[in-house]
Amino acid sequence: MTAVAGDGVRSEPGPSAGAAVTRLGSGGPWEALYGYCRVVRAGQLAITAGCTSTVDGRVAHVGDAAAQTAQAIRIGLDALAEVGAEPADVVRTRMYVTDRMYADEVGRAHNAVFGAVRPVATMVVVAGLIDPEHLVEVELEAWLGDR
Repeated sequence: MTAVAGDGVRSEPGPSAGAAVTRLGSGGPWEALYGYCRVVRAGQLAITAGCTSTVDGRVAHVGDAAAQTAQAIRIGLDALAEVGAEPADVVRTRMYVTDRMYADEVGRAHNAVFGAVRPVATMVVVAGLIDPEHLVEVELEAWLGDR
C-alpha cells in the first residue's frame, strides 16, 4: 500500500474530533483515475473501497464467483491489515453480485472467512460492475476499538 494524495496520516477532522485520517492506495488501475484509495482509517474505523478480483490490473478467476469473492476479500483484508485491522475486527461487509444465481457461492465464500466473526452483511444484485468479467465486488468495514 502507498499513501495517497492527502497523503498518509493527516490531521483533519474525522469521526471523533481531531482524529487522524490515514489513506492508503493499492496502485490499482482506477484509484488515481477516479480519485479514491483502497482503505481509509479514521480514528477507530477502517473502511475499504470496493474490492474485486483484479490482480496486477487483470481480472483473476474469470467466470468463478466464489473464487472472485475469496480474492476480493483477501485484497480487502490485506488493505485493512495495513491500517492495523484484523479479520475479527470486521463489523460490516457489503457484497455486490451481477446475478442472483451467484448469491449462494458468494455467500459461502464469505462464510469461509467470516463465519466465526459474523459481521452484519448486505448482498445486492447490481446491473454490472466496472469490468464485465467482474462477478462480485466486496466492501469491508472494521472497528479497531482503542487501538
